[in-house]
Amino acid sequence: MKVKRVIVVSVLVQLIFLTSVSGGDTKPSKADEGVPVTSPNEESVKERGMKNKDRLTEEEGKYLLSVARKTIDQALSGKEGPEKEGPDLPALFDEQRGTFVTLTIGGNLRGCIGHIIPHEALIEGIRINAINAAFKDPRFRPLSKNEWKRVKIEISILTEPKSLSYSDADDLLKKLRPGIDGVIFKKGYHQSTFLPQVWEQLPRKEEFLNHLCLKAGLNGDEWKKGRIEVSTYQAQAFEE
Repeated sequence: MKVKRVIVVSVLVQLIFLTSVSGGDTKPSKADEGVPVTSPNEESVKERGMKNKDRLTEEEGKYLLSVARKTIDQALSGKEGPEKEGPDLPALFDEQRGTFVTLTIGGNLRGCIGHIIPHEALIEGIRINAINAAFKDPRFRPLSKNEWKRVKIEISILTEPKSLSYSDADDLLKKLRPGIDGVIFKKGYHQSTFLPQVWEQLPRKEEFLNHLCLKAGLNGDEWKKGRIEVSTYQAQAFEE
């Protein structure tokens, strides 16, 4: 199990935000879909900006990865309900935290769904989004038992989003930090997010924002007009 990273993200929030890629003949790029993209040579731990009280230990992350795997395994086996947890779980697991669960096979995305604004405890969010990523990502067929043997899981734990104020497009560019900030845009009914990892695919700020606008169904240069809401949160990711 690798502790992958801790990163600050800029985000405009909605109650439930899902990230997925098409299961059809034409697939959007991982960057366009806001999908975590990993490199085998990446630093094993990256902690930038997350307060100590919000961080999970490696053992806590490993435990939550096991919860995600057991949850999917039970669903594939036809079992109902989670296993009873022990009495000595960390208090952090009961906090309401946003979570994402990402499934990959051979380095390719197989499902990715998460909550930016939580409705449940952290550990329950991991269970819910493990099921969602495996069986309810709308652009993939439900995960099969044969595929399950090859799946690797990554979980991302988020902090509470914070509003990011900016005066104009130049100010927004100055405040964004590639590799640290992720971004969610909202304008009216249009909204979208990129997890922080997307900077690896779109390292230029202008390009990053253009793609995020397009993902929200807006013109690519909409961010230059200064009428988009932005907020920030942090994410700590663990992978198998």
